[in-house]
Amino acid sequence: MFINSTGYYIPEKRIDNQYLAQINDSTEDWYVKRTGIITRARANEGETVNYMCIEAVKSAIKNLPYDIHEVDLIIFGSYTPSDTISTTAHVIQKEFNIDKAKAFYISSACSSAVNGMEIIKSFFETNISKRALLVCADQNSQYSNDHDRESGHLWGDAAVALFFSNEEISSNDSKVIDVITRGLGNIGKGPDGITLNPKVGIQMLYGKDVFTNACIYMSEFTKYIIKKNNYTIDDLSYFIGHQANKRIISFVCNELGICESKSLTNIETLGNTGCASAPLVLAQNYDNFKSNDLICLSVFGGGYSSGTCLIRKG
Repeated sequence: MFINSTGYYIPEKRIDNQYLAQINDSTEDWYVKRTGIITRARANEGETVNYMCIEAVKSAIKNLPYDIHEVDLIIFGSYTPSDTISTTAHVIQKEFNIDKAKAFYISSACSSAVNGMEIIKSFFETNISKRALLVCADQNSQYSNDHDRESGHLWGDAAVALFFSNEEISSNDSKVIDVITRGLGNIGKGPDGITLNPKVGIQMLYGKDVFTNACIYMSEFTKYIIKKNNYTIDDLSYFIGHQANKRIISFVCNELGICESKSLTNIETLGNTGCASAPLVLAQNYDNFKSNDLICLSVFGGGYSSGTCLIRKG
């Protein structure tokens, strides 16, 4: 399958370390050393998940090589949806009047985007769909607590949109070579590692377990997909890891032997944007990729779950 166009929406507001240091009796440097985060993107009251997703789709439409009404599959990935009944997939279908499209919502925490890609790939291979739209977003600030010293400083808000086709449409399309995912609910603390109860908010009660398993499985999945498709780590042009913690990304790159110049990140300025995370980095850098660049996305989500995909730029 092929990526035809990408787009995104990032709120302008930023929450800096100075603010968090003041309310938590800590230091700005403590946050940088612990996570690599300097500022976090923060949505305002009107920048709901629905709003951010619609704006991300508008951004992607600008370079779409076909009419959006050709889309026959809309998948929305999130763990902080604006509504769990009237899903953002259906809101987008209405906003852009995309008739005759299947539309639904998925969630496997921060692995949702790669899971969405795998679903799209399956729909294409079975001729159920030919054009697909994947939109991922999280408004973590709805549920995060700035006073939570364990994880309140991690979260950011953003949305990303990617259009896919079952065949190459233009020379600018990028080929998705392979996608693999796996549920890891039986590993470590599993479902207890990271939780979001609407009445309590986002909690990471076992941060060390999350950190350890993210490092293990992002590395393992990347090695596997590279070998499976007859490449080597040296063949990679860029690596995009889940933007959860800069130290996790650094550990994975060191484990894989990927030089820092090949690792693309946005966590320093945006924080952990959840489901949008890795594909958001892809979208932000998409126009800078050169023909035949080989890009690997590797993600890890609460639950736990993990996934990796290989992309060749057109």
